[in-house]
Amino acid sequence: MPVIAVINQKGGVGKTTSVVNLGAGLARLDKRVLVVDLDPQAHLTYSLGVQAHELDLTIYNVLKGEASLEETFVERDGLHLVPSSLDLSGAEMEFAMEAGREFLLRESLAGIKEYDFVFLDCPPSLGLLSLNALTSAHEVYIALQSEFLALQGLSRLLETIEKTRQRLNHQLEITGIIATRHDGRKVLNQEVAEKIREHFGEKVFSTFIRDNISLAEAPSFGRSIFEYRPGSRGAEDYMSLCREILQRRAA
Repeated sequence: MPVIAVINQKGGVGKTTSVVNLGAGLARLDKRVLVVDLDPQAHLTYSLGVQAHELDLTIYNVLKGEASLEETFVERDGLHLVPSSLDLSGAEMEFAMEAGREFLLRESLAGIKEYDFVFLDCPPSLGLLSLNALTSAHEVYIALQSEFLALQGLSRLLETIEKTRQRLNHQLEITGIIATRHDGRKVLNQEVAEKIREHFGEKVFSTFIRDNISLAEAPSFGRSIFEYRPGSRGAEDYMSLCREILQRRAA
């Protein structure tokens, strides 16, 4: 069961959009998928039509040891969601003195076996919550926009991933780079895409997620792109990416 952390310390790069639509797309390909929202803003939770502020149990209660992952499950669009809440915003300070605080999520995931994929949606920072994701994951997907500043600040993320691999999680590996908001008609996008390929090589998925207004609209309706606009370019691209992920794993 691969546990995949989807991460980038920059916000607005399509990270949560990718978790929602990879999860929903793979579920449509008959895969059992669990998605975990580790962002205090709960964007993944809201994007799947779940009102985080109305929930009694979330990932916050799991990390505090007050609930199991299974007790928080919400079923949406063929997958299971572990929701987040604003309570998580104080996690950095609340768990600061907790022994083994880097492994709270890993311990919670230990008994979960029945899924084909588990995606961890990380917050746009490299704090304790992202560190918990990296210590729990087998793989990392990095979401990058096809824009000039895409690679700026990436060195710190790569350094954090490498230090986590060396010190806390020896099996951790970057296995996928997702290029988002891509417009192949723009020379700048083409040049940035080429730089991303030069930097990461075969880790870059062949499927680029094209800039598509439907992908931006879908979260406000609490739906994946497949529910909101199944005939859109966004749905086409994410389904293509899902198939590519499965092909890579089968190779």
